[in-house]
Amino acid sequence: MAFVKLAEISQVPEGAALQVQTSEGAVAICNVEGELHAMDGICPHSGGPLGDGALHGRILVCPFHAWGFDCVTGLSDADASLRQATYAVRTESGRIFADLP
Repeated sequence: MAFVKLAEISQVPEGAALQVQTSEGAVAICNVEGELHAMDGICPHSGGPLGDGALHGRILVCPFHAWGFDCVTGLSDADASLRQATYAVRTESGRIFADLP
């Protein structure tokens, strides 16, 4: 795994999410109470872009069919057997990096 630059911190204000496409795939970045989190950005239900959805506390809701996932754990809010991959995040010089596979 390697840290990859995803975005600028200013692009993800508190309470917001952002969808980012990298060569490794889509990543959803969430800013939950000032703490940044990253997870797989493709909803397993129908391939929706999770980072384009609404963030409600820690739950990021897919804009296609309202499936929700906890940004911190990756767990589905409706089905405990579903979990999105989550990635370690670090910031440096105003930029967001995630440890992607």
